[in-house]
Amino acid sequence: MDFSVSMCVYSGDNAEWFKTAIDSILDQTVKPDDIVLVVDGPVGEELDAVISEYERLPVLNCIRLPKNTGHGAARKTGLESTKNELVAIMDADDISINDRFEKQLELFKADGDLDVVGGNIAEFIGSKDNVVGKRTVPSDDASIKEYLKSRCPMNLVTVMFKKSSVQKVGGFIDWYCEEDYYLWVRMYLAKMKFANCDDVLVNVRVGDDMYARRGGFKYFKSEKKLQKYMLKNGVISRPVYFLNVVKRFIVQVLMPNKVRAFVFKKFARESEK
Repeated sequence: MDFSVSMCVYSGDNAEWFKTAIDSILDQTVKPDDIVLVVDGPVGEELDAVISEYERLPVLNCIRLPKNTGHGAARKTGLESTKNELVAIMDADDISINDRFEKQLELFKADGDLDVVGGNIAEFIGSKDNVVGKRTVPSDDASIKEYLKSRCPMNLVTVMFKKSSVQKVGGFIDWYCEEDYYLWVRMYLAKMKFANCDDVLVNVRVGDDMYARRGGFKYFKSEKKLQKYMLKNGVISRPVYFLNVVKRFIVQVLMPNKVRAFVFKKFARESEK
């Protein structure tokens, strides 16, 4: 089965980490025949040099945007430029396990009705061997759809999906820090079918700044707005909406970063230490 990889990079990305990320795609047991790289606005010399090195590869289609458009818009540009029906998402600072695509393709071959396949992530600091936690998500369609009512049910950096299915619900649409969750909710409403591989598919870099980004009033307002969208469209009931919003207000607004980090590691992740 032919498939594409869609990837975005911007000026804030680390050149060496980007190189490691793209090498993890090229070293797969089953390789894509199409890699679309969206350079979201101007980048520094070091990162540009690495991008130019890979730009020579016949398999890579590099799209350079004149200005930064943001995650949602850049991902939409990448998706529209892919040539295959199956498209895998890859981030510019993560590392895919070398048989990630092979495992996802096996699930698509086993069930032609699937629209999106993701998997678990291992979170590391510094070296990929320094794993500090793991985010495990439900594997079957029914469990994923139930989980979606309280938390994001897919790890975006692991997903492979049918391009036509994602485009049918409008593709990636900007929603502050929530464009992926918003996409899964729309696919849920369109009665599409989900699956997650039981294995870790991607090693993800994390740090203290991750918990800072997942807090603050702007982040809370974005999450609350999405919960309201889910309530309005019958995904969740009013009591569930109220509970979800209260939990998020406590964690994202009232808690300092250090406390929020502890809560994430203790209750939202499987600790490796």
